Amino acid sequence: MIDDMLIGPVILDDRMTVQNYLDFLQNELPEQLEDVPLATRIAMYFQHDEAPSHYIRHVMQHLNDTFPNRWIGRGSIINWPPRSPDLTPLDFCLWGLMKSEVYRKKVDTREELLVNILDVIACIKERQDALRRTTRHAFTRVSKCIDVDGGIFEHILYPCTICVT
Repeated sequence: MIDDMLIGPVILDDRMTVQNYLDFLQNELPEQLEDVPLATRIAMYFQHDEAPSHYIRHVMQHLNDTFPNRWIGRGSIINWPPRSPDLTPLDFCLWGLMKSEVYRKKVDTREELLVNILDVIACIKERQDALRRTTRHAFTRVSKCIDVDGGIFEHILYPCTICVT
């Protein structure tokens, strides 16, 4: 998620392994970022979570080369602490919304599930205004988190602003 753009999806056919993740970073991610303006790509930060495949030496080296001093995660100069509050739009909004919308329709096969996922993502991508508001809301969340010294702050915030209809 970058400003008013939702990048992806990329559907991996196999389990997440170090090699699959590195292949994604080297091959899929550049393709996904082609429509992102160059100025944004040069200034953007890449963040990933604490999955074991994300902090292997080869992965970290690739991120250091591709996003020098602009990636967030274990092993970076910008370390994202474990069990940290949900401060990114993917965590505080998108994943929960996607799950509720995707499973609104009963699915019996992997193919039906993929169709539901792609349909929901297509609807969300059309809501550029809502994506922009949601991305900007991250600044509010960070501010509130600082106000309460990293404590619980979600109860004093407005809910996610993306609506799928």
